[in-house]
Amino acid sequence: MLARLPLPCLLLMAAFATFILCLYVDRTFKVRKLTATFFVLSVAGCFGMIVVGGLQYHPWSPEQILVEYSFTWTGMTIGLLWPRKRFLEYCDEWRRGIRRETYEYSKRWVAGAVTSVSLMSILGFILAT
Repeated sequence: MLARLPLPCLLLMAAFATFILCLYVDRTFKVRKLTATFFVLSVAGCFGMIVVGGLQYHPWSPEQILVEYSFTWTGMTIGLLWPRKRFLEYCDEWRRGIRRETYEYSKRWVAGAVTSVSLMSILGFILAT
């Protein structure tokens, strides 16, 4: 359904999803190199998804891949919202030079992130076909 939109609209949707994730990373971690790395990896991942999707036995169109990419990245951003306070605490300690041997994350945060990405990927798949 969404894959029938014009390509510029889908590119804008993918760019917005990338922007939201990079904005979250920039505001949370406050490390410009990390934000730039997320941006480069996001663009490379989107391009890689388009290439691999076209090589499948039943090829996916670039429009379908852009819809899936946008929904997956939005799910990733939503999934990272829950442990934000813990991320801020760890980043503040890291900037002050405090290093821990292990960083603890709640299992429900991990489950929330995985669930969010999975649900958004499934929704993107449904809306892309």
